Amino acid sequence: MRINQATIALRNNPGTKDPDDSAAPFFRNEPTDKKAVAMRVAGLTKRYGTTIAVSELNFEIHEGEIFGLLGPNGAGKTTTIAMLATQRRPSAGDAMLFGHSARKEPYLVRQMVGLAPQEVSLYPALTAAENLQFFGRVYGVPRFELRERIDELLALVGLDHRDEQVGIFSGGMKRRLNLAASLVHRPKLILLDEPTAGVDPQSREQILKIIGGLRDDGAAILYTTHYMEEAERLCDRLGIMSEGKLVAVGTLDTLLSGLEFAEIVEVRGLPAGIDLGGIRALGGVSHIERGDGVVRLYVERAADYLWPLQKIINRSARDVRLRIAPLSLENLFLHLTGRELRD
Repeated sequence: MRINQATIALRNNPGTKDPDDSAAPFFRNEPTDKKAVAMRVAGLTKRYGTTIAVSELNFEIHEGEIFGLLGPNGAGKTTTIAMLATQRRPSAGDAMLFGHSARKEPYLVRQMVGLAPQEVSLYPALTAAENLQFFGRVYGVPRFELRERIDELLALVGLDHRDEQVGIFSGGMKRRLNLAASLVHRPKLILLDEPTAGVDPQSREQILKIIGGLRDDGAAILYTTHYMEEAERLCDRLGIMSEGKLVAVGTLDTLLSGLEFAEIVEVRGLPAGIDLGGIRALGGVSHIERGDGVVRLYVERAADYLWPLQKIINRSARDVRLRIAPLSLENLFLHLTGRELRD
């Protein structure tokens, strides 16, 4: 399913009928539970016939917060964004944006939402300034205000080519303009669906800094990404989806501290079906996962299992590799969903 920026902008007009891993964070993460709630999602569900695409989501997004929504492909993220943007009507539940119902007051909520979709929704034959002018007029931004807003947004996203056609822009330039278009009407909630997909590292860094600045200015932001390091650097809280359900919500530290293990031992190359009963008998093993030639042991202290594992490895004629990893967002995600983020 595609979420189209032009579609939400056109529908937003009240007169229109509805038919890097080591990098530091971009800002200081501060507790958000004392900040005002911008959007409260309760029981949000979407069914297509007998298929449940999204099931009873419950979460909040605060002002001055970036809420990261993560999940493998098919987890329901895009459908969730479509409902929050009022492009899809929920089958059950609701999302309240500053007290206004996305289900009952979609036109009003659309005026308060800015969407930067995963697929760039710009007009290639128009210039950068003309694209922003188009979206501004659709959203009803007054002409005198719009001229100043266009200059402000082009400066914000670092685009000097205001009078060049967008069709000749690089991928990174289009992504930055796509972000600017979502901000033209000063939305209360910003929905960013993989805003750095397919861009070069320099443009990606610039986009992330812009988003961090929006958060610092008090914006409420929902952010999806396939890059773990982005989520770790940028997001104040995380929601992890799997098969249409929200399986975990909280800060990264809170989610990690709630686990029954502290390290993961990953062994590649062991024969299928090898007996690990001796490892289990030692105790302290939260659980063991097998799949795709990999055995993962979720344990409290990895050093306690190295010698027993060495004995097992010595009995194998294969090339076996062992790796110990501390807890991270990536292995938390694997533990909760059983899948890589890019699956």
